[in-house]
Amino acid sequence: MSFRSGFVAVVGQPNVGKSTLINVLVGKKISIVSPKPQTTRDKIMGVLSDKNHQVVFVDTPGIHKSKNSLDRYMKKNIENATKDVDVILYVMDGSRELSEEDLNCLKDYCKGKTPVFAVVNKIDLSSKEDLFRRISVLNDINVEQVFCISALEKRNLEPLAKAILSKLTDNVKYFPDDQLTDKTHGFIVAELIREKILWLIDDEVPHGVGVVIDNITENPEIEQITATIYCEKESHKYILIGAQGSKIKEIGQSSRMALEKMIGKKVHLALWVKVKSNWRNRVGALGEIGYAITDDK
Repeated sequence: MSFRSGFVAVVGQPNVGKSTLINVLVGKKISIVSPKPQTTRDKIMGVLSDKNHQVVFVDTPGIHKSKNSLDRYMKKNIENATKDVDVILYVMDGSRELSEEDLNCLKDYCKGKTPVFAVVNKIDLSSKEDLFRRISVLNDINVEQVFCISALEKRNLEPLAKAILSKLTDNVKYFPDDQLTDKTHGFIVAELIREKILWLIDDEVPHGVGVVIDNITENPEIEQITATIYCEKESHKYILIGAQGSKIKEIGQSSRMALEKMIGKKVHLALWVKVKSNWRNRVGALGEIGYAITDDK
């Protein structure tokens, strides 16, 4: 069998399970997950390699209306991710009615030359009768194939994986076999810290949070990490720190445990919280926090 490789864009509305699906297909946590919308901000590549194939899955932010410069940055990442790929996976939440926005987005993607798979996720949260009724609206849309899956429970993933492999058109190995993502170690560390903030802080505060890694010192037995959490308001800073530092301590402990599991050794983590007013609406501030817009694939 000849070697085949290619790129797969994974798109859809917020909170439909795109990142969970990629993590399961790659076999390792590449993208952070949380129950909050717009958890993913960047275009993140997860790489699955075996003897005969290399699939580069491109995780994208959830499709939503732009309200600020950060939203426009995320929208640009979606646009870039769907250029020059072998297949587009449009992921939807099968536990609820498929929205007009979903159907219109699907129709738009199907107008292009790239094959589109409709991936209906979260089938574990729906009865068969409700699911079949919901997906019947896909009969009028020119998607190449429809897959009903549960990424969380790893159900029905094999047919999807086989269909993806059948669409690969390249024969180039883009990444070494042991490389699982295009992102740096520092990026993954920052995202894991942000994930814990998303889980531990309520309301709107997490959407105005950015994490910058100030320093990483690696030793054989311990990794020392210093990071700054940026927020938009003084009131948000007090929420992140908590009474007598209780909340930032909880964020630090949760982040450290996740990092030690990922890295496989002890981690010493120091976190600072600073205010950068209205940074989501300031292009310069976006770049300082790591969200610089590019036109790369």
